Amino acid sequence: MDRFEAMQVFCKVVEVGSFAGAAERLAMSTSAVSRQVAQLEGLLDARLLNRTTRRISLTENGRAYYERCLQLLADLEETEEMVGTHTTSPRGTLRLTAPISFGASHLAPALGEYARLHPAMKFDVVLADRAVDLIEDGLDLAIRVGNLGTQNLVARQIGSTRILLCASPAYLAARGAPQTPEDLASHDCLTYAYASSSNQWSFEHASEGSRQIRIGGSIHANNGTLLGELAAAGLGITHAPDFILGPLVAQGRLVEILPGWRPRSLAISAVYPSRKHLSAKVRSFVSFMEEWLARQASV
Repeated sequence: MDRFEAMQVFCKVVEVGSFAGAAERLAMSTSAVSRQVAQLEGLLDARLLNRTTRRISLTENGRAYYERCLQLLADLEETEEMVGTHTTSPRGTLRLTAPISFGASHLAPALGEYARLHPAMKFDVVLADRAVDLIEDGLDLAIRVGNLGTQNLVARQIGSTRILLCASPAYLAARGAPQTPEDLASHDCLTYAYASSSNQWSFEHASEGSRQIRIGGSIHANNGTLLGELAAAGLGITHAPDFILGPLVAQGRLVEILPGWRPRSLAISAVYPSRKHLSAKVRSFVSFMEEWLARQASV
């Protein structure tokens, strides 16, 4: 058994989610893929995968081994490329995930600039507002805004975003503008599914301290851009990052409310599985994103 080949087969099975799918991707027979994984389990004397008629899933040992395999294979790929080309320029495929709204407004232009600087790089991007499981989905990196998720992950803050509290001129004309955070209790507030506490908003004031206000409303959604558009249509008050609401404020479709009471900023973080060594491509892109976000903040 070629151990590195077996590791590659095992990782592909986990990434695709089935033996048949991995076999198709690797141009192998399903029986050969199954045999490679079984031999690997025999060598390790440990079950790596739970197999049912419907799906496969990683065991606890399998998850730990998969994480290590990804790192070893990535290191091997980069070492071979470095020796072959005599360069330390990042190469290979970077698999990353980011929130949908952030991906469209920030990741897309940043990725375009980075790709021009590093033409040998390829990218596999998954946009999702939920906290994607990096190990299960075979991803190298996540860019997350605020909540990091509950996984055992390493996070590095690379920027921050201001939270805006906004409503449309039509909504404020009909309902009146709140004068204090407590007034929000009598307003229709649009709530976000993936917030750490979707029915509670926090505010800070230079002289009056901090407040945590319970809010509610008739609309709850899992996408901030949708909530921003609903607020612009006059359906309530929204509380979201400036990369979502800033353009709507600039267009006059939304206005900021409660001047003086500022919602807490959210960290923008680069998140990756707990690994002893990060690949060159991850280190390179994380450093680039930190610099890119700093440039945007200074504009």
